[in-house]
Amino acid sequence: MMKFYVLLGPPGAGKGTQAAIVADTCGIPHISSGNIFRENLQSNTELGKKAKQFMDKGELVPDNITIGMVKDRLIQADCSNGAILDGFPRTPNQAEALSEFLASINAKIVCVPFINVEVEELIERLSGRWTCKAEGHVFHKKYKPSKQEGICDFDGSPLYQREDDKEETVKQRIRVYFDQTTPLIDFYTDKELLVEVNGVLPIEQVTEALMEVINC
Repeated sequence: MMKFYVLLGPPGAGKGTQAAIVADTCGIPHISSGNIFRENLQSNTELGKKAKQFMDKGELVPDNITIGMVKDRLIQADCSNGAILDGFPRTPNQAEALSEFLASINAKIVCVPFINVEVEELIERLSGRWTCKAEGHVFHKKYKPSKQEGICDFDGSPLYQREDDKEETVKQRIRVYFDQTTPLIDFYTDKELLVEVNGVLPIEQVTEALMEVINC
């Protein structure tokens, strides 16, 4: 039976970094919902065309289209041993549809790791980022400060803070994440699939904890 994993974690928890490391270690693809959408839009698939109609109007893409894209991706050859899903499902409805589809292809979700980080830590991680105007080099006022405050180490250009890195924006992103994801966390908790991983640990230790949980 093919084994699939759903990786959850709020913005700033390092979910994308960890998903890539674990996928590489396990020899399975890291599938993000963002990439699925981009591939369908760029390839101008039928589902991509349908999704674009909603996106152009600033509307949410209906579940049936999103789920259709995911199904098409999960039956590709590189998923024959499973995959790590990142950004999908987003709702219990999508989670149910995913489980039903996986059962139909002799596969299942075996584990849902949730990289948990306290909100205060997330705010510090995200709102401390500064970017250089010339080449986009990223610094962090606490974890990776520039040698000269406000100046890029590499090209001497001024550093600025992107709108989505500003504290109020960061707080809103985190609020939206938990508002949207709490029902999904509850869903997988009820299924006894959710496993919490301490995301405050150093990257290597978070990876170790994930690998113990996933055990691929």
